[in-house]
Amino acid sequence: MASICFDLMTTKLLNMKEIFDQLDPKRFSEVMEDAVLLMLDSIVDEVAMKYMPTVWSMLPKKVKDEIVVVMNIESETFLTTFMEEVKEHIDDVLDIKTMTVTACVREKRLVNKIFQECGDKEFTFIRRSGFYFGFLFGLIQMGVFFIYNATWVLPFFGFCVGWATNYLALKVIFRPLNPIKVGCFTIHGIFLKRQMEVSETFARVNCVEILHTKAIWEEMLTGPKSKNFFAMLRAHSIVFTERLLGGMKPITIAAMGSQQFSEMKEEIAQKIAEKLPAVMPHSYEYTTEALDMENTIRERMQKLPYPEFEGVLHPAFEEDEILLIIVGGLLGLVAGAIQVVSMY
Repeated sequence: MASICFDLMTTKLLNMKEIFDQLDPKRFSEVMEDAVLLMLDSIVDEVAMKYMPTVWSMLPKKVKDEIVVVMNIESETFLTTFMEEVKEHIDDVLDIKTMTVTACVREKRLVNKIFQECGDKEFTFIRRSGFYFGFLFGLIQMGVFFIYNATWVLPFFGFCVGWATNYLALKVIFRPLNPIKVGCFTIHGIFLKRQMEVSETFARVNCVEILHTKAIWEEMLTGPKSKNFFAMLRAHSIVFTERLLGGMKPITIAAMGSQQFSEMKEEIAQKIAEKLPAVMPHSYEYTTEALDMENTIRERMQKLPYPEFEGVLHPAFEEDEILLIIVGGLLGLVAGAIQVVSMY
């Protein structure tokens, strides 16, 4: 059921490339600037003390301050270019369908919450329809019983009434699919008439419970495509190290050897990968604002044709539709049997 529902969302409502195109890498790097600079300063200091402790300890404070200034400039370039590549290849680092379905399988209450909030009025209608339709069909049953009062009539009609009541209730919710004008009245499925309202609820619940910024970043950092994300991060981290050293690179290689220099770059890249998740929350507010997923889902859902919009809630009923109808019939049969027992 979750897979059917999110197929609609990921194919009709969300194009992650378009969504992430709204994110400005330069603005992202500005938001993350302080946290990333502190992270890089810690990493560089730790790695430098490991690979060239004597030289690093003897460097004058003025030189270290200059390195920090260069690091500040290069960290902005590092983050900006990295996020540009993430945007360009977002489908290679983020599987939004797997993320949403996995979340719903892990916490089944999420699916229930989405369907309950979106179909609140429809569920209320089903509960009340037992009285409305049951009363009307019951009048027919009563008339038949007065004419032909065999013992099987009440259980048989009880089954028919229960079956017909649930069948009609389910049909009235989603049919007719398109509005039909009859005189001054418009006949349309109860759920379909509420497309504007349901779209707003669906977008809000999904973006609060499932498609929030924290979940998206966690999917990129730990999901099935995280290897691609960290491969990109490694490449940009190594470029950052090269640019940070600048003109000091030949001297550094001469002092420590090319093999150790390569190992040092790899360790810096590894430590950035390890520590980046801890500073990522600094970007949540801006990322949420930039991606603007709630408004995107709402607006696109409100424009869906009725046959596609029906797929939002119908899966909640469709998989168990026959069961619901049969249960209604069986309950009607039992009620009819009780009536027979009480009368004879």
